[in-house]
Amino acid sequence: MSDPALQDLIARTRATLEQIAAEFTPAVFASSLAAEDMVLTDMILRSKLPITIFTLETGRLHKETLGMLDRIKETYDYQVTPFRPEPLAIEEYVASHGLNGFYDSVELRKECCRIRKIEPLNRALAGNKSWVTGQRRAQSVTRATLDVQEDDPAHGMVKFNPLADWSEEDVWRYLRDHQVPYNPLHDQGYPSIGCEPCTRAIQPGEDVRAGRWWWENPDSKECGLHVVDGKLIRIKSQSVAPH
Repeated sequence: MSDPALQDLIARTRATLEQIAAEFTPAVFASSLAAEDMVLTDMILRSKLPITIFTLETGRLHKETLGMLDRIKETYDYQVTPFRPEPLAIEEYVASHGLNGFYDSVELRKECCRIRKIEPLNRALAGNKSWVTGQRRAQSVTRATLDVQEDDPAHGMVKFNPLADWSEEDVWRYLRDHQVPYNPLHDQGYPSIGCEPCTRAIQPGEDVRAGRWWWENPDSKECGLHVVDGKLIRIKSQSVAPH
């Protein structure tokens, strides 16, 4: 059984999700289908909260990640909505830079992320009042100042990071205690999972996001989903979630 500190953390996170459902709908949850996102998926679906879950199906995901769509359907009888990039934009990028041109520069990598992730995200968020992410402060230096609730000027809405103050251990204790399905790549040394060509397993002692865009410096390791005008901007919302 989990300890009281984790139970309190779980209760506060559930309260945040309930607040979103009560005050910030329509709301959507952007799931990468990784461990953190499965914690939130479990909480949302078991409580039948009116928060739609979607994923960015970039066309370059691992087969294990795509397999999580079926696992969620089997476990919760819920179909996660996939948002995919525009085929013509992919064709033009590949024609100009090659299939794996993102290895050549940070700019080309970010352009690939823009096509495969940011543009589909904009479509997924359109018409909603708020969105939810599985980001945690402990994941990387770019997320160290993360708040549970933030204003998102790029999309004109409120963004929630209900797991901001969760540790890696907290995530895995929840998954084990509640028998939540998770991406099998986590058992193969992938704590953070993105597109297949941009993600590798990490070595013991490495940062949890060291396997993401491993050829770049740590301060550039964001895809743009949480960036405004090329910069990470944290704007704490005036209406503070219950944390």
